[in-house]
Amino acid sequence: MRIFKTGLTEWNRDRATPGLTLFATIRGNDARLIDITGRVVQEWQLHSPSSGQVQLLPGGHLLSTEICEDGRDIRGGGKGGFIREYDWRGELVWEHRDPGQHHDARRLPNGNTLYLGWEEMPAAAASLVGGGIPGTEDEGGIIHSDYLFEVTPAGNIAWEWHAHEKMDLEAFPLVPLSPRDEYAHANTCFPMSDGVLVSFRRLNAIFFIDRASGGIQWHKQDMSWGGQHDCQFLETGNILLFANGYNTSDLSFSRVIEFDPKTDETVWEYKGRPLLTFYSPHISGAQRLASGNTLICEGGFGRLFEVTADGTIVWEYVSPFELENERGPINWIFRAYRYAEDSAELEGLLGAS
Repeated sequence: MRIFKTGLTEWNRDRATPGLTLFATIRGNDARLIDITGRVVQEWQLHSPSSGQVQLLPGGHLLSTEICEDGRDIRGGGKGGFIREYDWRGELVWEHRDPGQHHDARRLPNGNTLYLGWEEMPAAAASLVGGGIPGTEDEGGIIHSDYLFEVTPAGNIAWEWHAHEKMDLEAFPLVPLSPRDEYAHANTCFPMSDGVLVSFRRLNAIFFIDRASGGIQWHKQDMSWGGQHDCQFLETGNILLFANGYNTSDLSFSRVIEFDPKTDETVWEYKGRPLLTFYSPHISGAQRLASGNTLICEGGFGRLFEVTADGTIVWEYVSPFELENERGPINWIFRAYRYAEDSAELEGLLGAS
């Protein structure tokens, strides 16, 4: 879609879900919390450019992924290297540095932090990777792959998982238009008590990794997803994800899909009306709200909007926070989250200096 107006563009006072919405512009130096009218009510100055993922922790602390200069850089994007925690006043209270870190990081109930990383695959494992665009490996035929680390507040590794060790590489070749510099571009790590749900963009697949064994307990692959993002379990046990719809047909469009992993049945789906008014080929996500509505981040346009179960748009905001990169002006948002004023993340903090 073409963006003609930024800021708040739609607000149905009776049907929109109250709360405040958190986001950061990719490569910007700020994270912002806006109210339902689009007014910025809290802002954090980041110590490094944002790589996109920001979340509030109980007590109003901000968990932020940020870019370090020597972070690993893959052609598909997602470079990070820093995970930082700031208090409500913006003071840095914790930091973890790993040049391999990319895309996602989550604070766990035990106080540890789970995150995604990249590492160089051993040559024997790289030789098993099929698919992708021939000749697009890094110099020397190098292919990188993903790992998961859980680190303690002191930075010690409490749990780890490596894709080249645990995945059947031959059974899941890269999709045809993917570069071969990386297998397989994880962009989401959604933690559960017994494992982690991971999205692999270059496979059009999501996997549930058993925490105890590190084995793949369940997976689903769907080429129509087109490089999906932000897979997550809902309280019902269903899975919600953002299907980017990139390079899957001669007609590219995005969807947000909820399905039952036990029956494989799609129980809810959002598409643009008309179809091509909703499309982000990269980044992006969705959040099911307590009201039953869904907050959608159409990341490539910096567009955040809320829809009801029947697909009616009841709130819309387009980020006016634009910056220049080597390709031109962007207002990209990786993900966004809405928090109720009385949530554990915000209770008693609004209006505090």
